[in-house]
Amino acid sequence: MSQSVAWLVLILSGLLDVAWAVSMKFAQGYTRPGWTALSLVLLGAFVFLLGKVLTVLPVGSAYAVWTGIGALGTVLIGVMLFGESLSALRVGGAALVVAGIVALKQAPP
Repeated sequence: MSQSVAWLVLILSGLLDVAWAVSMKFAQGYTRPGWTALSLVLLGAFVFLLGKVLTVLPVGSAYAVWTGIGALGTVLIGVMLFGESLSALRVGGAALVVAGIVALKQAPP
């Protein structure tokens, strides 16, 4: 796998992480079997993909990007689907996450 493909797969893994978090919310403490099953499938899928890209990409940068996608994506989905607030403090925190990801991505491995 080339580095450019690995970055694309990493993004997909991060998006699956967001979907996993949403499925856990809908699973309501693992009391809803369909959502619970989906949650476990998504968990397995994003961990598998993350493991594959870590054979190509630097672990520090890749994990930071993956975590950032999951964190930012989950915040946005929380606002859009679940009516969570988007205060100035939360926006500022999200901006700091993005700044950290950019810095780690730009730094030499």
